Amino acid sequence: MWLFTEGGFVSVIRHQSEAGKLIVRARDYKSLEGIANVIGLDIEPSPGRDYPYRVFIDDSIFAAWLSKQVMNINYSNYKDHMETIRDHDFSCALHGVWSAMQQAEDGEARM
Repeated sequence: MWLFTEGGFVSVIRHQSEAGKLIVRARDYKSLEGIANVIGLDIEPSPGRDYPYRVFIDDSIFAAWLSKQVMNINYSNYKDHMETIRDHDFSCALHGVWSAMQQAEDGEARM
């Protein structure tokens, strides 16, 4: 699962050998700081992997954290909001994702 939150961009996968655990991965350290600091997790480096930073978390704790993220949405445009709380480089990356996903729009969407 890919998630874009106020913290940034993370990829969440099921831990293969530990039941009830998820691995939350990020390309930048800052994207994991919010969840790590709130829950008290260590951000583990994984420089040889596809995502260089990871946290390991119980799925129920992650679900509760994600629910709080949803309840705290207070903006009407995510990309603009992130420009103000992150930086221009992150905002540019978001525009790239937005543009790339426009290619997945079905043909009838604009009729």
